[in-house]
Amino acid sequence: MNNEKITVLGIIFNSILFILKLIAGIASRSTAVISDAFNSLTDIISSIFIHIAVKIGNKKADLDHPFGHDRAEPVAAFISAVFAAVLGIELIRNAIESMYHQNDIKLGIFTVAVLVMTILIKAWMWLSLKEKKDSPALKAMSIDSRNDNFTSGVALIGLIGAYLGMNYIDSISALIISFFILGTAYRIGIENIDYLMGKSASDELMHKIRLMTLGINGIKGINDLRAHYVGNRVHVEIHVEVNKSITTKKSHDLGKIVQRKIESMPNVCRAFIHIDPV
Repeated sequence: MNNEKITVLGIIFNSILFILKLIAGIASRSTAVISDAFNSLTDIISSIFIHIAVKIGNKKADLDHPFGHDRAEPVAAFISAVFAAVLGIELIRNAIESMYHQNDIKLGIFTVAVLVMTILIKAWMWLSLKEKKDSPALKAMSIDSRNDNFTSGVALIGLIGAYLGMNYIDSISALIISFFILGTAYRIGIENIDYLMGKSASDELMHKIRLMTLGINGIKGINDLRAHYVGNRVHVEIHVEVNKSITTKKSHDLGKIVQRKIESMPNVCRAFIHIDPV
């Protein structure tokens, strides 16, 4: 299944879960379940942003964007993180208020079924998306699906605790969910700011580039190597040393071999090769 279809499924599932959890939260009068419902609302908005971003990111390079549209996904993930952070702060306020104005919780089969169904659906989404490491937006959706298992589980515990006469557990569960939303928003936001700010590539990738380049027959050494993210893809600039006695065509051909090999590596978008005669 391609990335665009995955994001459409995400929008559909999250919309259904939001409606069901909101109804269940109102029916049970559980602050934790209502908080979890609004957590699903952030998922809907995130899924819409991610769907748009994936669609834009799949476009080929053009005159206005000669290096492609790879920045679209980190932008979408960052906007989603900001929205989640704002909602998380608001839910913290509501959870604290609920500690002083506790409701009589009504534990019903419908509410329990909705939370259990959420855990199962989100577990399936997490397992389906966790291998999509090349896409920041889908990676964010995967992390969010995993986190939803936790928040729905916490809401279920709070609901059961309140049903047993410990209403404060529902408020504490709502507070835990709120802080969890806030923490996830922070982590996703920081990661995607790094993408947008041109964070350096990992030491592991740099090491692989060095080994592969030095393994090419005719390359005598490397005197400079830099790599940074442009969106979610890496641009590489490398200075390779070749024998000064070879022809210009031969040194050019060696540069093209280096370029093709580096650009064939996962997550690498462009490689810029500079030839140094030695």
